[in-house]
Amino acid sequence: MHIPDGYLSPQTYVPLWGVSLAFWSVAQKKVKKEVSAKQVPYLAMAAAFSFLIMMFNVPIPGGTTGHAVGAGIIALFLGPWTAVIAVSVVLIIQAVVFGDGGITAIGANCFNMAVVMPFVSYGMFKLIQGKTESGVRTSVAAFLSGYVGLSVAAIVTAVEFGIQPLLAHSPDGSPLYAPYPLSVAVPAMAVEHLVLFGIVEGVVTVLLFKYFLKNEPAQIYALREKGD
Repeated sequence: MHIPDGYLSPQTYVPLWGVSLAFWSVAQKKVKKEVSAKQVPYLAMAAAFSFLIMMFNVPIPGGTTGHAVGAGIIALFLGPWTAVIAVSVVLIIQAVVFGDGGITAIGANCFNMAVVMPFVSYGMFKLIQGKTESGVRTSVAAFLSGYVGLSVAAIVTAVEFGIQPLLAHSPDGSPLYAPYPLSVAVPAMAVEHLVLFGIVEGVVTVLLFKYFLKNEPAQIYALREKGD
Protein backbone atom coordinates (compact mmCIF):
# COMPACT_ATOMS: atom_id res chain seq x y z
CA MET A 1 0.00 0.00 0.00
CA HIS A 2 3.04 2.28 0.05
CA ILE A 3 2.65 4.59 -2.95
CA PRO A 4 6.02 5.46 -4.53
CA ASP A 5 7.09 8.76 -6.06
CA GLY A 6 5.92 9.36 -9.59
CA TYR A 7 2.59 7.59 -9.26
CA LEU A 8 0.47 10.47 -7.98
CA SER A 9 0.03 13.80 -9.72
CA PRO A 10 0.45 17.09 -7.81
CA GLN A 11 -3.34 17.48 -8.08
CA THR A 12 -3.56 14.46 -5.77
CA TYR A 13 -0.54 14.46 -3.47
CA VAL A 14 -0.59 18.18 -2.63
CA PRO A 15 -4.18 18.16 -1.24
CA LEU A 16 -3.45 14.94 0.64
CA TRP A 17 -0.39 16.54 2.23
CA GLY A 18 -2.73 19.29 3.40
CA VAL A 19 -5.29 16.86 4.80
CA SER A 20 -2.61 14.87 6.62
CA LEU A 21 -1.08 18.02 8.08
CA ALA A 22 -4.50 19.00 9.43
CA PHE A 23 -4.96 15.60 11.06
CA TRP A 24 -1.43 15.70 12.51
CA SER A 25 -2.14 19.07 14.07
CA VAL A 26 -5.32 17.86 15.75
CA ALA A 27 -3.78 14.51 16.71
CA GLN A 28 -0.86 16.20 18.45
CA LYS A 29 -3.25 18.08 20.72
CA LYS A 30 -5.39 15.01 21.32
CA VAL A 31 -2.42 12.83 22.23
CA LYS A 32 -1.23 15.34 24.84
CA LYS A 33 -4.62 15.04 26.54
CA GLU A 34 -5.32 11.33 26.08
CA VAL A 35 -1.93 9.65 26.53
CA SER A 36 -0.63 9.53 30.09
CA ALA A 37 3.01 9.19 31.06
CA LYS A 38 2.35 5.53 31.84
CA GLN A 39 1.18 4.94 28.27
CA VAL A 40 4.16 6.56 26.52
CA PRO A 41 6.07 3.24 26.39
CA TYR A 42 2.98 1.68 24.80
CA LEU A 43 2.99 4.40 22.16
CA ALA A 44 6.63 3.65 21.36
CA MET A 45 5.93 -0.08 21.20
CA ALA A 46 2.90 0.53 18.98
CA ALA A 47 5.02 2.46 16.49
CA ALA A 48 7.71 -0.26 16.59
CA PHE A 49 5.09 -2.96 16.02
CA SER A 50 3.59 -1.09 13.07
CA PHE A 51 7.05 -0.58 11.60
CA LEU A 52 7.83 -4.28 11.90
CA ILE A 53 4.59 -5.60 10.48
CA MET A 54 4.73 -3.22 7.51
CA MET A 55 8.18 -4.45 6.55
CA PHE A 56 6.63 -7.65 5.17
CA ASN A 57 5.71 -6.15 1.78
CA VAL A 58 4.29 -8.26 -1.02
CA PRO A 59 4.29 -6.62 -4.50
CA ILE A 60 0.88 -6.60 -6.20
CA PRO A 61 -0.35 -5.44 -9.62
CA GLY A 62 -0.90 -1.70 -9.87
CA GLY A 63 2.55 -0.52 -8.83
CA THR A 64 2.25 -0.82 -5.06
CA THR A 65 2.50 -3.44 -2.33
CA GLY A 66 0.24 -5.23 0.10
CA HIS A 67 0.88 -5.78 3.80
CA ALA A 68 -0.64 -5.56 7.25
CA VAL A 69 -0.37 -2.21 9.05
CA GLY A 70 -1.29 -2.62 12.71
CA ALA A 71 -3.26 0.61 12.81
CA GLY A 72 -6.42 -1.18 13.92
CA ILE A 73 -5.05 -2.57 17.18
CA ILE A 74 -3.26 0.71 17.92
CA ALA A 75 -6.56 2.58 17.50
CA LEU A 76 -8.36 0.15 19.81
CA PHE A 77 -5.66 0.16 22.45
CA LEU A 78 -4.53 3.79 22.44
CA GLY A 79 -7.23 5.57 20.45
CA PRO A 80 -7.52 6.57 16.78
CA TRP A 81 -5.83 9.95 17.23
CA THR A 82 -2.83 8.32 18.87
CA ALA A 83 -2.75 5.83 16.00
CA VAL A 84 -2.56 8.77 13.58
CA ILE A 85 0.70 9.88 15.19
CA ALA A 86 2.21 6.42 15.70
CA VAL A 87 1.58 5.14 12.18
CA SER A 88 2.49 8.46 10.55
CA VAL A 89 5.88 8.48 12.27
CA VAL A 90 6.52 4.97 10.96
CA LEU A 91 5.50 5.87 7.41
CA ILE A 92 7.68 8.98 7.38
CA ILE A 93 10.71 7.05 8.64
CA GLN A 94 10.11 4.32 6.07
CA ALA A 95 9.92 6.85 3.24
CA VAL A 96 12.86 9.04 4.26
CA VAL A 97 15.27 6.39 5.56
CA PHE A 98 14.32 3.19 3.73
CA GLY A 99 12.75 4.49 0.53
CA ASP A 100 9.57 2.53 1.25
CA GLY A 101 6.97 4.89 -0.15
CA GLY A 102 7.70 8.15 -1.94
CA ILE A 103 8.56 11.48 -0.35
CA THR A 104 5.91 13.28 -2.37
CA ALA A 105 3.45 10.53 -1.45
CA ILE A 106 3.99 10.76 2.32
CA GLY A 107 0.79 12.77 2.72
CA ALA A 108 -1.18 10.24 0.72
CA ASN A 109 0.31 7.22 2.46
CA CYS A 110 -0.30 8.75 5.87
CA PHE A 111 -3.87 9.66 4.92
CA ASN A 112 -4.58 6.11 3.75
CA MET A 113 -2.89 4.13 6.51
CA ALA A 114 -2.63 6.55 9.44
CA VAL A 115 -5.93 8.41 9.10
CA VAL A 116 -8.48 6.37 7.16
CA MET A 117 -7.55 3.01 8.66
CA PRO A 118 -7.48 3.92 12.39
CA PHE A 119 -10.82 5.73 12.27
CA VAL A 120 -12.53 3.08 10.16
CA SER A 121 -11.14 0.34 12.41
CA TYR A 122 -12.20 2.12 15.59
CA GLY A 123 -15.64 2.93 14.22
CA MET A 124 -16.19 -0.66 13.09
CA PHE A 125 -15.22 -2.00 16.50
CA LYS A 126 -17.61 0.33 18.33
CA LEU A 127 -20.40 -0.48 15.87
CA ILE A 128 -20.11 -4.26 16.25
CA GLN A 129 -19.15 -4.38 19.90
CA GLY A 130 -22.06 -2.34 21.22
CA LYS A 131 -22.08 -2.55 25.03
CA THR A 132 -20.43 -5.96 25.22
CA GLU A 133 -16.94 -6.04 26.78
CA SER A 134 -16.01 -9.70 26.36
CA GLY A 135 -16.97 -12.87 24.58
CA VAL A 136 -17.42 -13.81 20.95
CA ARG A 137 -19.01 -10.51 19.91
CA THR A 138 -16.03 -8.49 21.09
CA SER A 139 -13.63 -10.85 19.32
CA VAL A 140 -15.62 -10.54 16.12
CA ALA A 141 -15.61 -6.76 16.51
CA ALA A 142 -11.84 -6.76 16.93
CA PHE A 143 -11.31 -8.97 13.88
CA LEU A 144 -13.60 -6.88 11.69
CA SER A 145 -11.99 -3.67 12.88
CA GLY A 146 -8.66 -4.80 11.47
CA TYR A 147 -10.10 -6.49 8.39
CA VAL A 148 -12.43 -3.68 7.32
CA GLY A 149 -10.01 -0.92 8.28
CA LEU A 150 -7.22 -2.30 6.09
CA SER A 151 -9.57 -3.14 3.23
CA VAL A 152 -11.06 0.35 3.14
CA ALA A 153 -7.60 1.93 3.29
CA ALA A 154 -6.52 -0.27 0.36
CA ILE A 155 -9.54 0.71 -1.71
CA VAL A 156 -8.93 4.41 -1.00
CA THR A 157 -5.34 3.90 -2.18
CA ALA A 158 -6.62 2.18 -5.32
CA VAL A 159 -8.96 5.07 -6.08
CA GLU A 160 -6.06 7.51 -5.77
CA PHE A 161 -4.16 5.37 -8.28
CA GLY A 162 -7.08 4.89 -10.60
CA ILE A 163 -7.96 8.55 -11.03
CA GLN A 164 -4.45 9.52 -12.17
CA PRO A 165 -5.07 8.80 -15.89
CA LEU A 166 -8.07 11.12 -15.66
CA LEU A 167 -6.21 13.91 -13.87
CA ALA A 168 -2.92 14.01 -15.76
CA HIS A 169 -2.25 12.82 -19.26
CA SER A 170 -0.40 13.91 -22.38
CA PRO A 171 -2.17 15.38 -25.42
CA ASP A 172 -2.40 11.92 -26.94
CA GLY A 173 -4.06 10.57 -23.80
CA SER A 174 -1.09 8.72 -22.32
CA PRO A 175 -1.07 8.79 -18.49
CA LEU A 176 1.70 10.91 -16.98
CA TYR A 177 1.64 9.22 -13.57
CA ALA A 178 0.03 5.96 -12.44
CA PRO A 179 -0.99 4.29 -15.70
CA TYR A 180 -3.70 2.01 -14.38
CA PRO A 181 -7.36 3.12 -14.53
CA LEU A 182 -9.89 2.51 -11.79
CA SER A 183 -11.01 -0.68 -13.54
CA VAL A 184 -7.55 -2.16 -12.92
CA ALA A 185 -6.36 -0.46 -9.73
CA VAL A 186 -9.45 -1.02 -7.58
CA PRO A 187 -9.87 -4.77 -8.25
CA ALA A 188 -6.13 -5.38 -7.90
CA MET A 189 -5.96 -3.71 -4.50
CA ALA A 190 -9.37 -4.80 -3.23
CA VAL A 191 -9.05 -8.51 -4.03
CA GLU A 192 -5.56 -8.86 -2.53
CA HIS A 193 -6.59 -7.18 0.71
CA LEU A 194 -10.04 -8.72 1.02
CA VAL A 195 -8.82 -12.29 0.58
CA LEU A 196 -5.35 -12.13 2.16
CA PHE A 197 -3.91 -9.06 3.82
CA GLY A 198 -7.18 -8.00 5.46
CA ILE A 199 -7.54 -11.44 7.03
CA VAL A 200 -3.97 -11.27 8.35
CA GLU A 201 -4.68 -7.81 9.77
CA GLY A 202 -7.90 -9.05 11.37
CA VAL A 203 -6.23 -12.08 12.97
CA VAL A 204 -3.37 -9.99 14.32
CA THR A 205 -5.82 -7.44 15.69
CA VAL A 206 -8.05 -9.95 17.46
CA LEU A 207 -5.12 -11.91 18.95
CA LEU A 208 -3.47 -8.80 20.37
CA PHE A 209 -6.80 -7.41 21.53
CA LYS A 210 -7.58 -10.61 23.45
CA TYR A 211 -4.13 -10.48 25.03
CA PHE A 212 -4.65 -6.90 26.19
CA LEU A 213 -8.19 -7.70 27.32
CA LYS A 214 -6.83 -10.46 29.54
CA ASN A 215 -3.78 -8.65 30.90
CA GLU A 216 -4.38 -4.88 30.56
CA PRO A 217 -8.16 -4.34 30.21
CA ALA A 218 -8.08 -0.97 31.95
CA GLN A 219 -5.63 0.34 29.34
CA ILE A 220 -7.83 -0.43 26.32
CA TYR A 221 -9.04 2.89 24.96
CA ALA A 222 -11.94 1.42 23.01
CA LEU A 223 -13.43 -0.06 26.20
CA ARG A 224 -12.93 3.10 28.25
CA GLU A 225 -14.67 5.37 25.75
CA LYS A 226 -18.28 4.34 26.37
CA GLY A 227 -19.77 7.41 24.78
CA ASP A 228 -18.22 6.97 21.34
